[in-house]
Amino acid sequence: MKYAIEAQGLGKCYKLRGLGPQTLFGSIHRAVTRQPPQIFWAIRNADFKIPKGSTVGVIGPNGAGKSSTLGLAAGTITPTEGTIRAEGRISSLLELGAGFHPDLTGRENVYLNAALLGIPREDIRKRFDAILDFSGLHDFIDQPVKNYSSGMYVRLGFAVATEVDPDILLVDEVLAVGDIAFQLKCLDRIRKFQKKGKTLMFVSHALQTVEEFCDEAYLVYKGDLVKQGPPPEVILEMIRNYSGEGGTIYAQEFGTREIEITDVKMLNEAGENRARFDSGTALTIQVDYEAHQEVDKPVFGYSLKTANGMYVYGTNTQIENAGRGTIVKGPGTQKIILDPLTLREGNYFLSLSIHSWDHATQFHRREDWYPFAVKNTTDAPGMVTLPTRFV
Repeated sequence: MKYAIEAQGLGKCYKLRGLGPQTLFGSIHRAVTRQPPQIFWAIRNADFKIPKGSTVGVIGPNGAGKSSTLGLAAGTITPTEGTIRAEGRISSLLELGAGFHPDLTGRENVYLNAALLGIPREDIRKRFDAILDFSGLHDFIDQPVKNYSSGMYVRLGFAVATEVDPDILLVDEVLAVGDIAFQLKCLDRIRKFQKKGKTLMFVSHALQTVEEFCDEAYLVYKGDLVKQGPPPEVILEMIRNYSGEGGTIYAQEFGTREIEITDVKMLNEAGENRARFDSGTALTIQVDYEAHQEVDKPVFGYSLKTANGMYVYGTNTQIENAGRGTIVKGPGTQKIILDPLTLREGNYFLSLSIHSWDHATQFHRREDWYPFAVKNTTDAPGMVTLPTRFV
């Protein structure tokens, strides 16, 4: 198998300034006392191989080392240890405004950017109209880019990076700066890029995007490449162990605890407690609880979110007219049955709650507490399965 990017023992170390004040006296004091420099490893001991024509998503909390990994792959950062090799021409969009001179116009920066990528001026002249059309900056192309908004920077940078037809495209989270319409335009361009057999590596907090577009995912945490593999598995690992650290989901628990959730099982059709389910099959959520005192008409509810925090659905026993009776006390079990499970492939969060009939008191709530994954059983795309008949 041929690899577009290979890294072995890859690491990048930075020396940090001392904790004392950055004054002349402080500098003399550190020199006299021979204080050793502080060391920070942005990434260390990273080994990976990216096959040609594949797409890899790099995920992890803020400050984990994702952007440093991408910068090392792009060659804009020199490794402190280990090696990294890329085969083919690389185009990258790593940070806002990178490769742009603020005093030059957008038009001039297109040629400057292309020159930095090693593209002949004549080639970029032939591609210029396509770059301009994709960016949508016809009215601003002859204005200095120092007057551009962040979204305009991204439009022009992405247009150049993809139009020069590289073998390898590296993209950081900067795509999140653009508006929704432009993001969709970029994702469509990425699909076309994939169909050409190009190699992509990108950093993203948008876990749904990583799952949809990537062949493989890398999870980086505190400078370590802690997991690599199929996107659903790697994303589920992040959700379980690193959610809330710079992501969109943060598990919370609160309540007065007159009634308390004591145990939760997510059961498949065979009655097995699992964290992964097939779309179209039955999912039973078994909630064991303990009422420490008599409670009149408690309401049991649940809700589901995507890994990006998008609210999918939620209901409760009050809405469904499926109350537990007038009074509960002591141990009990509430089952929530989704049959069939209409969610499509992806990672999700389950929230559970028990509250009073008038919604004034939350007895016990676990928000985004239970991660689980769904696997498709058909090729139909989308977020949910809708009952459909063709006649």
